[in-house]
Formats: sequence, structure tokens, C-alpha cells
Amino acid sequence: MFFDRERLHFFRPLTTKYRQQIVECLCLLHERLFGATAQYGQSLGRDQVMDIFEEALARAPLLEASDPDNTEQRFKNHREQASWVLKILLEHGWIERQVDAATLQSSYPLSRAGRLFIAPMVEIGSRQIRTRHRNTRNTLNALEAFASRGEIHDLLDAFEYSERIITDFTDIISELEERKRELVQEVQSQRIVQQATEQFFEFMEKRFQPDVSVRLSADSVEKHRDRVFKAITRIRRKDKAFKQEAERRLRELAPDLISDSRQSALWYVLDTIDQRMRRAADTMLPALRSALASFTKRADIIIRQLSYLANSSRDPWLDACEKLRELPEGEATAKLESLGQHLANVNVRLVDPASVRITHRRTQAPVKTAISDERPMDPKAQQQLAVQQRLDQAFILNDQRLTDYLSKQIHYRSPGTQSANLRFSELNAESADELLALCHAVEVASRKAVGVVNPFHVRPTGEQYSNAFFAAADDFELVWQGSEVPAEEAE
Repeated sequence: MFFDRERLHFFRPLTTKYRQQIVECLCLLHERLFGATAQYGQSLGRDQVMDIFEEALARAPLLEASDPDNTEQRFKNHREQASWVLKILLEHGWIERQVDAATLQSSYPLSRAGRLFIAPMVEIGSRQIRTRHRNTRNTLNALEAFASRGEIHDLLDAFEYSERIITDFTDIISELEERKRELVQEVQSQRIVQQATEQFFEFMEKRFQPDVSVRLSADSVEKHRDRVFKAITRIRRKDKAFKQEAERRLRELAPDLISDSRQSALWYVLDTIDQRMRRAADTMLPALRSALASFTKRADIIIRQLSYLANSSRDPWLDACEKLRELPEGEATAKLESLGQHLANVNVRLVDPASVRITHRRTQAPVKTAISDERPMDPKAQQQLAVQQRLDQAFILNDQRLTDYLSKQIHYRSPGTQSANLRFSELNAESADELLALCHAVEVASRKAVGVVNPFHVRPTGEQYSNAFFAAADDFELVWQGSEVPAEEAE
């Protein structure tokens, strides 16, 4: 259990009105122990810890007590308060007391739980640039190293780096949202254009440029996703001995990795890395771009609005509003009602922002106006062109040619009549054009042009026939209702 023994009331120091000062003491102690200026060969004694706490208490604010019955002791100076802070941190497990058996000297380092809990607080207030954007490349490098050497620790590193990819995206998105809220609050409280502008550009130069821009370009998960998938596929296709050894080592080093003993630990690690990369590329990266666009859009709107307010101090509308604000309530109400009567007939229509689209100007294709000399066509090319035109025209069949063929066949067999029933098996073809029309004779019933009465009707007979042209074909009956065609035209 976590809340046991000295950690029974672990978070009690952070619930008093001195919580900000205690956090500042812990952060400064963490910096002296693990920061850039830390002296790792030297332990911190009581006097050194007291000096660190005094420095932190001098610059940390004291919060007001929320409980009116709070009877916390009052301290005469920072030295006395630092002694009390050290005592309460020792009592509740944030700091531990270690005694050197040889010199009997006491040192006061952070406990393991205290170091883990104070690290996020140090990172929140830190402006130091961290290369958190390298986790995608670290995942790829670790997978490739495992595929090449078979060292199981490389695979575990890749598993850990892939988890940090999602965490880093979540952190930067949360930071963007927090920056946006801070920008709005600063503007609402101060309304200083210069300060709001400086904060925005400071973030873009010190946070976006070194970290976020790299995450969207050089370390983009879209850029390395295919290579990660190829590395995973390469590991899956290894020989059986390689995968058995990796499975055995995974179960030895990480026995709690899987809950079901029948499940493959190697396959679980590879599938998890694959899923994390897909989620990072398909979900988290678009969310980061959306959050960044929202932040820059909000900053642009605020800066433009403040610039307008700062530069329009002599605007007559603002002067009128200022004068109305200074008038008594009754007189101001009367003036507004009078103005409302004059503006009663005014109809104001606003453009829907969703309907506004930026249109890109279409580039016109350049037209070549240069006049070139006409060159004679090659006889062989001219011959090929003529043959191609003849072939294209040979199989062209329009409605008029089809109607002329059927009319000729009907009046040839029933001259002088205005109606006739004729079977397709009775039709004859004397040329290639007539044979082509015979093949498409059924299509004459599909003429449905507007304002045109189709005199041809086709009914299936359910029989088949064969002749010199067709080995087997379905027979249809053609019913014709039309005007008489002259004999010479029918011929």
C-alpha cells in the first residue's frame, strides 16, 4: 500500500496555507539534487537543506487560509519556518534522513516517492527545452536495433518510447489549451497589447520552434510510421529460434506484461507499438494541429481586437458610448429608446461565416499563337488515317439507317400496306450495312424521343431460328404501323 507507515498522510503538507511555500522548497531541493548545478558526489546536510529552504521561502508567496479556525503557528523568521518545513516533510515521507555509518553524518535527500511526485511540479514551472519530440525516432531506432541484434532490452525500450509518444501529444495539446486560457485571462485583466503580443511571440519562438515544429515535420509520426511498420513486419518474419528466444527473455524480464500465459508476449508488444503509432498518426497528430490552429487563431483575434481598441481612441461611436455611460440611467434610457425608434426600420443581415470560402484563382492554360509552316503529311500516315476513318465509319449505325432498312424490308414483302407483322427470321441482308442493321433490329423498339411516335413495336416469340448469317438466334415479331412508302423509295 502507498499510504502506509511514514506515507500515511503523505499529501498533508500540501493542504495548508503554506502549501505554495512547501512546493517551492521541494522544487528547489530537487533542482539542487538532480538539476544542472547538482553536485552528485556531495550529500546535503541539515544546514545546507535549511539554507535551500530559506531561499525558497523568501521568494514564495503565502496563501490565505481557507479555514477560519486554522491555528497554524506563526513563525518569527524564515529560519524557524524552514525548520518546521523540514520537520513536516520528514514526518510525512517526502524527505528521508540517512546516516553515514563511518562519519555518523546525516544527509537529507528526497525519498523515492517524493522525487517522483515533485518531478511533474518542477517540469510545469520549468522553461528548459526538452527533446520529448524524439520518442518517435527512438521507437524506430530501438525496433531496428532489436531486429538486427536481437537484444530484448531494445524491444522494451521501443515499447516504452511508443507509450511516451501518446503522452507527449497529450502534454503539448494540454499546454496549448492552457496557454490559450492564460492569454485570454491576461488580456481581460490588463488589456495591454504589447504584453499580449510579446507572450504570443515568446511562445512561438521558445516553445513552438524548438519542439512543436519538429514534432510536425522532422519527427512527424506520419513520416516514420511506414518505417516502424516495416521494422515490426521484419521482426514478425524472423525465424522460429529468434522469436522463441525473444519470447523467453520477455517472460523473464517482464513477467507482468501479459495477464494470460497462453498469449504471446512478443506479439503483444509488437501489436501494442503498432496500435500506438496508428493512434498517434490518425488521432493525436490531427488533434495537435487543431489545437495549434485554435491557439494561433485566438491569439490573432485578441491581438487584432486590442490593436483596434488602442488605435481607435477617437472613434465617434466609442465617444458616444462613453458619453451615454456617464449620463444618468433615466436620461440614457430615454436617448436609447429615441434612437431605437429611428433604427426600427433598419434591417441588418450578417454573413454566415460557414458559407465564406476562399476561392483560388484558376490559372489559365497558355495558348500558343505562333504560326508554323504547314508541312506535307507523310503518305504512309495519310493512308493509315484514311483506313482508320473507314473502319470507324463501317460500324456506325444510327436510327435513320436502321429505320430505312426495316421500312425497305416491310414494303418489299407487303407493298402498299400501312401495317404489317414481320418476323426477324424473314429479314434478309444483301450487304454488310444491312447485316449490321439486322443485328441491331431489336433496338428499333427503344426509340422514345420526345414528340416522336414510334411506329415499330417488337414482341418476342420465344422461338429460335438459324440461317446463313446466324447459327442460332432468338426470333422476334416486328409490328409496324405507319404511312405508305412509295414503291420507288422502297426499292
